[in-house]
Amino acid sequence: MGSRKHNSAEKRKAERKNLYIARLRNVPTSPRKMRLVADLVRGMDVEKAMHVLQHTNKEAAGRLYKLVRSAVANWEVKNEGARIEDNALYVKQISVDSGRMLKRVQPAPQGRAYRVRKRSNHVTLILGNRLDDMNQVEVSESENNEN
Repeated sequence: MGSRKHNSAEKRKAERKNLYIARLRNVPTSPRKMRLVADLVRGMDVEKAMHVLQHTNKEAAGRLYKLVRSAVANWEVKNEGARIEDNALYVKQISVDSGRMLKRVQPAPQGRAYRVRKRSNHVTLILGNRLDDMNQVEVSESENNEN
């Protein structure tokens, strides 16, 4: 591997240290239904998002609640000894993509058949720390002022 590729790989690796990701794959719910719930919590603080998900009457809310808890656990692994209450964790990014589709046949009148598409989805959740994000903005602004 050349030095340019190595340097860019190291840079990407360093950036991922500040990301706390959790993924949920092949959820047997249509992506459209999952996006309704995902849009509720996008940009919220973690504690508020967990509270909202606990009190939402949709099946997808329970699955997203577990996903948020998993992302918080991933944050705890990377930040041993730090308290969640002292850090301003929030849902930085959440995306719902379509997963595999099971195709079935539904009998229809007069010898016809309709195709039934049973959809699934993949959810990716990225937590951020508002304090770290503000520090990065301040550093980039000071670098711009120097130039």
